[in-house]
Amino acid sequence: MSHNMQFFIDGAWVDPITPQAIEVIDPSTEEAFTTISGGSAGDVDKAVAAAKAAFESFSRTSPAARLQLLEAVLAEYDKRYEDIAQACSQEMGAPLAFARDAQAWIGQAHLREIVRVMKEYKFAWMEGDMQIVKEPIGVVGMITPWNWPLNQITCKVGPALAAGCTMVLKPSEVAPLTGLIFAEVMEKAGVPKGVFNLVNGDGASVGAALSAHPDVDMMSFTGSTRAGILVAKAAADTVKRVHQELGGKSPNILLPEADFAKAVPQGVANLFSNSGQSCNAPSRMLVPRARHEEVVELARAAAANFVVGDPRSENSNLGPVVSKIQFDKIQGLIEAGIAEGATLVAGGPGRPEGLSRGYYVRPTVFAGVTPEMRIAREEIFGPVLAIMPYDSEEAAIAEANNTVYGLAAYIQSEDLAKARAVASRMRAGTVYINAPPTKISAPFGGFKQSGNGREWSHWGLDEFLEIKGVVGYGA
Repeated sequence: MSHNMQFFIDGAWVDPITPQAIEVIDPSTEEAFTTISGGSAGDVDKAVAAAKAAFESFSRTSPAARLQLLEAVLAEYDKRYEDIAQACSQEMGAPLAFARDAQAWIGQAHLREIVRVMKEYKFAWMEGDMQIVKEPIGVVGMITPWNWPLNQITCKVGPALAAGCTMVLKPSEVAPLTGLIFAEVMEKAGVPKGVFNLVNGDGASVGAALSAHPDVDMMSFTGSTRAGILVAKAAADTVKRVHQELGGKSPNILLPEADFAKAVPQGVANLFSNSGQSCNAPSRMLVPRARHEEVVELARAAAANFVVGDPRSENSNLGPVVSKIQFDKIQGLIEAGIAEGATLVAGGPGRPEGLSRGYYVRPTVFAGVTPEMRIAREEIFGPVLAIMPYDSEEAAIAEANNTVYGLAAYIQSEDLAKARAVASRMRAGTVYINAPPTKISAPFGGFKQSGNGREWSHWGLDEFLEIKGVVGYGA
């Protein structure tokens, strides 16, 4: 039975109070392939009430019991792995191989990591005669985005379950099917009723009601900085904790000692991955001015390796962007780059040749980009690279930090001591030296307008806990 038109509340699939049909668009065809229902403040009230009622008992379960529950969730996730990959490919346009190897994989990886963490995490300890206890914060509202749907669902839900919190999840209405499958996973795993609840809908109808709800103790939000500000304002009146992972405009500094033949293609591939729709994508490539033309040719060749097309075809390795809104925004920024005098190295406006429909963007590289250009300042969220020449290491560091964002930074150098020194000066939550593989145990989050708090591994678990001191406990 399809649950697309239902919500998961208090351990059961329920109909919306007032159904509001939302079409889910396949970005490769621009056509609706299914429909979900949006919710309302009344549906949020029901879900929050269920979570609040469940908190009293679930918060007092043992860490061992919660570990057993997480292991059951992971086992059910594994059973639905292919369903998740297929849904992700259709709802957001990810090439099927990428949906399997990255999108579905990272959700599984976060669940495995929180299982590992729970086996050694300390929720209580003594300091002299004082006991220190970490206790669940309460009912958590979660709003997750469309670009890495299972990544953001699992790196919130897993740690929240581990902490002993109860929760209400609002997945993105643009890519909601993976969230619905995940709710089925939670149901099959035997998560107690009311502990996990899901209400679909848009930000104005469901997200705002959740953020302002007096019985929600914490909001965990991932999305744009603009939307994050709205969540924080709505949450302010009830002084709830607000955790945010927001936008980015991450620099990729190629120091003179870098292996350019390796670093440039890696940088291009890292940005173009997921059609450029990653908040930590290295969208600004800072290169020594004397090597600028060399980098241009390497980047041009690297961009040519990407074949844009049907996500279900084995011949393509880059799918469409997720929606018309995103497509139009990216096209506008590409045109702005040309109008403002950047040199177009590859790609450009419009769809790739041979594609007349679908939200397909040409893999685009600009060179000679200067700091005042929009493509140097604004988060594009598409496969558009800005190559920016610098005259000195100090200038590169200054320009890397010359952004309202601070989610990630990338440094390439064969001189590890030099790379470490530059890393120490990056105003970013995560710094990647020489393109290392994804590390699920690393803290993930940003400085400045990229948000607050950290996700992933035990860093994420910490966010869902309050600290209590019991003085005189050992007297």
